[in-house]
Amino acid sequence: MPHNAQPEEPEAVDRNGSAALTDPHPPTALPAEDYARDHRWTPAKIAIWATIALLGGLGWVMLALVRGEHVNGIWFVFASVCTYLIGYRFYSKYIQDKLVRPDDRRATPAEYAYDGKDYVPTDRRVLYGHHFAAIAGAGPLVGPVLAAQMGYLPGTIWIIVGVILAGAVQDYLVLAISTRRHGRSLGQMARDELGLVGGIAAFVATLSIMLIIVAILAMVVVNALGESAWGVFSVGLTIPIALFMGFYLRFIRPGKVMEVSAIGCAMLLAAIIGGRWVSESDWGQTLFHIDRPVLAWMIIGYGFLAAVLPVWVLLAPRDYLSTFMKVGVIVMLALAIVLVRPALQAPPLSEYASRADGPVFAGPLFPFLFVTIACGALSGFHALISSGTTPKLVEKESQTRMIGYGGMLMESFVAIMALVAAASIDRGIYFAMNSSFAATGGTAEGAAQFVSSLGLTGVSVEPEVLERTAQQVGEHSIVSRTGGAPTLALGLAGIMKRVIGGDAMMAFWYHFAIMFEALFILTAVDAGTRVARFMLSDVLGNVYQRFRDPKWTAGAWITTAVMVAGWGSILVMGVNDPLGGINTLFPLFGIANQLLAAIALSICLVVFARKGRRWTLLIIAVPMLFTAVITVYGSYLKIFSPVPAIGYWANHQMFKEALANGETSLGLAGSVDEMQTVVFNTAVQGSLSILFVVCALIVMIVAVWRTIQALRGQNLLNTEAEPVESVYYAPSGLGASPSEKALQAQWAQWLSRHPEKDFSTRGGGH
Repeated sequence: MPHNAQPEEPEAVDRNGSAALTDPHPPTALPAEDYARDHRWTPAKIAIWATIALLGGLGWVMLALVRGEHVNGIWFVFASVCTYLIGYRFYSKYIQDKLVRPDDRRATPAEYAYDGKDYVPTDRRVLYGHHFAAIAGAGPLVGPVLAAQMGYLPGTIWIIVGVILAGAVQDYLVLAISTRRHGRSLGQMARDELGLVGGIAAFVATLSIMLIIVAILAMVVVNALGESAWGVFSVGLTIPIALFMGFYLRFIRPGKVMEVSAIGCAMLLAAIIGGRWVSESDWGQTLFHIDRPVLAWMIIGYGFLAAVLPVWVLLAPRDYLSTFMKVGVIVMLALAIVLVRPALQAPPLSEYASRADGPVFAGPLFPFLFVTIACGALSGFHALISSGTTPKLVEKESQTRMIGYGGMLMESFVAIMALVAAASIDRGIYFAMNSSFAATGGTAEGAAQFVSSLGLTGVSVEPEVLERTAQQVGEHSIVSRTGGAPTLALGLAGIMKRVIGGDAMMAFWYHFAIMFEALFILTAVDAGTRVARFMLSDVLGNVYQRFRDPKWTAGAWITTAVMVAGWGSILVMGVNDPLGGINTLFPLFGIANQLLAAIALSICLVVFARKGRRWTLLIIAVPMLFTAVITVYGSYLKIFSPVPAIGYWANHQMFKEALANGETSLGLAGSVDEMQTVVFNTAVQGSLSILFVVCALIVMIVAVWRTIQALRGQNLLNTEAEPVESVYYAPSGLGASPSEKALQAQWAQWLSRHPEKDFSTRGGGH
């Protein structure tokens, strides 16, 4: 029974003293017999799961085996949703019972270290929203869109199978072990588990990889909102809306989450509708038509402020608001796909599946498909969130399955919807939107000429079509709108207009999608910066202990400023990259992200080996090994490939020699300044590639050695925090079972007699 304490766990410490003797609190975990009664198998349940399995199998057959002129988008919905349901119900339950073994009688850090700022027990539904919003950044939007150049089938298989066996497993396990360790960061857990050498390598890797990840997230926002007055106005208003929601929940109507969310959603829709009027006005164009370099600096400033504010002011309400929008839009898009049944324009396997010279990104399918589609299937960034803000907010250990594993499944579904949207638009328009500005010249004529030069059978686009499409979505141009977000927005608008509004609503749906995507990404930017601050605080805390004190304001500001300066400099570099920041940096982002996942899985392997697990360690070891192979091989190609389009150093040397020979232009760089920028950028990118892979290899080698020691019964460290008895109860799943509702009612009565134990009535800092 997963909610009961395991024999291996020490007895918890009672915090109640004499009060517990006079008026004992109700049980803090659901009794085993009640849990068994709520989850027993019935004929109806068996029939439901059999139907889900059959429907999912039919979806996979239609996607992978049946070949017609075009594949219907409806099968993506059936195949993915049914597979997710089966994976969550059976595989994650197996992991919980055999590997994690949560104990709800133990207090979580949010309870025993409550401070009203970073450590706050948060309703599991709100926290699911926060966690999903924090992990679901640019990756599930950008990666599948870029990978669509190889066809839809490889990406679909990796997104769905990868998340079940790797991505959701990592998120769940890291969240579970961090919750047992006072919410420690991934880097600090690596130091504790691996020792000095492995810990230093992990700290360097996680901190540096975090910088590139947040920079890419911010770059997608810049590319989506740059020169778009409508987008900047609508997305900008989400900040004061979120601030209003935070104060509303804190002081005006505490606990009224659904109420304030409804108000927030209505205000968001008003912001989108008003954005069109603003963008068509002279003053609106003057104020909100912002160039990309300027917008980059604005996002840098936003990232700093959002990361130092208390979580309840901006981060939590923004996350919850954006989660309503994110989940709502993805479900809406899925239903629209079922109704419209769009035919995919992309083939199952395209010409670029067997080539390495793709215009969207260069490199062979293996390994670059697996590092391009990062966050939708497996993402090391999620391990930083799962060991950052989320473990400091989770109410009960048993909730980590729903939040960690379940949150990642929802992100994978976002990636599938992004892939369907990208694969449903005309391929000529797709390549025109996702090729770099230097390749297309930023004009409709240049884009049409570039697409024709690709030499793909049946793939072309006329300048008039690009201009007309831009007019339909209310933009000046859609050419070279790289970053994935505009392509997804166009695909979503093309599907949704067939359900509501027709061509007249195309512009609304496009900007609705842009705002929805920017909410995704900005949430990840501010959450990522906050997590980076926690990580740096842990590092500096080894030198000066006070940096680990979350109440030290100066320390929080210093560490935040350092991390923002780091990712901000990479963002500025990418925005000014003549080869296209996304096109050149995203492969590095993907490799770094997956290397971080390999590091996270390595730490999990050591932790559970030291807890006495044996054959169940294969749950961790198999995805870790696969991730290690694809990322190390990808790093090898980026460092040593002699092909300039793939290898950073080959590209660096080619431009450096051209400058030495007096050339004033080369390839996509049309001036000496642009050539010098390429030389600098490729040197930075190549150096980062070396740093990432070396640190990751050190961590993995040390982790394997520590695991072998643990299996031999040696060096069995226990790095968990001292257990504390919980005086708190909350259900485990998204919805409470009948027995959980009954226990909640008992707790409501007890808390009415002991209001000092009710976290919802406490002020900050207690």
